[in-house]
Amino acid sequence: MEEQETNNEKKKTTGEKLWDSTRKTLHAASFQAGKYKRIVQKKIDLASLHRKITSCHGDLGKLVDDIRESGAPDILAKNEVQELFLHLDELKAQAAELEQDIENIKTEEPPPEETAS
Repeated sequence: MEEQETNNEKKKTTGEKLWDSTRKTLHAASFQAGKYKRIVQKKIDLASLHRKITSCHGDLGKLVDDIRESGAPDILAKNEVQELFLHLDELKAQAAELEQDIENIKTEEPPPEETAS
């Protein structure tokens, strides 16, 4: 009788170990999938920002050329040019922030798993 109880305890312990291992694996996989999803979304946002920066570079080049052709002196001091520079700086700052967010997400560790009672 005692031997049977000992075998049941071993089986229970083995089953519990298997369940704990499976639960931990699922928890880790779920965390990694969530991390990957957030990184992909940030990269999509970053690509959009890079397109806006490229467009703004084009606008700036056209504006500078138009001002040059009109013969105006001190092209870089013009309000329109300064506004585009400010807009470019804002876009670049947003891009840098997204890149930092991506790096932070990559280094995240999963939160400690709650134990079931």
